[in-house]
Amino acid sequence: MNYLYERVAYLRGLAEGSELTEETREGKILLNIIDILEDFADSMEELKREVEDLDEYVEALDEDLAVVEDDVYGEMDDDDFDDEDEEDEEAIDFVELECPNCHEMIYLDEDMVYDADDDTEVVCPSCHEKIYFEDACDEEGGCCGHHHHHE
Repeated sequence: MNYLYERVAYLRGLAEGSELTEETREGKILLNIIDILEDFADSMEELKREVEDLDEYVEALDEDLAVVEDDVYGEMDDDDFDDEDEEDEEAIDFVELECPNCHEMIYLDEDMVYDADDDTEVVCPSCHEKIYFEDACDEEGGCCGHHHHHE
């Protein structure tokens, strides 16, 4: 920020060297502009100090937060949660379905297929066409032709 002060001081020196005074319109304007530029330089210096203070404060908060996280969570990493994810995935049942448009095999959540009503829309991820479900499997064993996978 010193370069701003240097440049303003240079302008002030030029103004004084050319004997500008506030007695002329041009002199009054230029001297006021130089004063305003000096005020801007002061404001910029103050903002710079405030940003530096905020940076220090944020760094201190970050360090404190890291200590709290270590106290609360210990040395846990992502692997600690892998078993829970596998248990959740095992409870989901999928239906393998051939898209009637592009004939690609797609997998859908069983509840999505069997609980579907007339408003349910499924879009094939391959051809992006809508898939409409006919009557799902009945409980007596008459199947709709889908392959059931229990994951």
